Amino acid sequence: MRIKVQPCKNNIGAKISCNLKTAGEVEINQIKDALNGFGVVFFRNQNLDPKSYIKFAKNFGPLADYPMLKGLSKEFPEITVVERKSSDVGPSFGEQFHTDSSYTENPPRYTMLLAKLVPKRGLGNTEFASQYLAYEKLPDEYKKKIENVKGVFSSSGPISVTRVERELEKGTGKSKDFKSIHSVIRKINNRKSIYCSPGHVVDFLNISKEEGEELKEFLFKHQIKKEFVYSFEWEKDSIAIWDNWSILHQATSFSGNRVMHRITVQ
Repeated sequence: MRIKVQPCKNNIGAKISCNLKTAGEVEINQIKDALNGFGVVFFRNQNLDPKSYIKFAKNFGPLADYPMLKGLSKEFPEITVVERKSSDVGPSFGEQFHTDSSYTENPPRYTMLLAKLVPKRGLGNTEFASQYLAYEKLPDEYKKKIENVKGVFSSSGPISVTRVERELEKGTGKSKDFKSIHSVIRKINNRKSIYCSPGHVVDFLNISKEEGEELKEFLFKHQIKKEFVYSFEWEKDSIAIWDNWSILHQATSFSGNRVMHRITVQ
């Protein structure tokens, strides 16, 4: 039996009805197909404990390490706790458009986020920006300009300020300026996507410094235009899964408490 897939506005993501705890090979492959087509998929009412959550995530590939924060526990180090506290004074963790761990040599392909504690619905949304659409809508001159451009991705980029409070609480002590270089165009199943994390990219290669600054100003604004963005309203036990090659995401500003369990997949 096929799972039910309901596209979101402008085909930016899709909502899927499926019990992930009992999903078999057929359902997993259908979820993968939807993920490849839409970039991000959403599920409601998923009663997953850490063990079953990790078991489900492994269907998508080997699980990735996050170098900045300690995991949920010694038993479940693969799960990163993404938390916002009412006492926090800075921005929420991840409160700027980015793609996860893009400063590593082999960034994780997929990210999963499971809501454990959420504020009132409509607060603390996560926004997702389709980089398929962003590429399609690029002026031809910019498509040509960035075809062979590489970005310098740094863990000390602008978004680094959003993890300060969490690192003070449960940092690994490994925090340093990780840097990597990646092409800013990705080809995925014959579709092109922009792979450029505004939260991490600090420079461009293969173009002049002046062109790079102009490109940064243009591209960072273009990538997150409203017509490319879908805002997901969290409920407890909701899950979002996205492809970091084709989707940017960001936490939105709010005051209150929120706890999410994140797994990244290589």
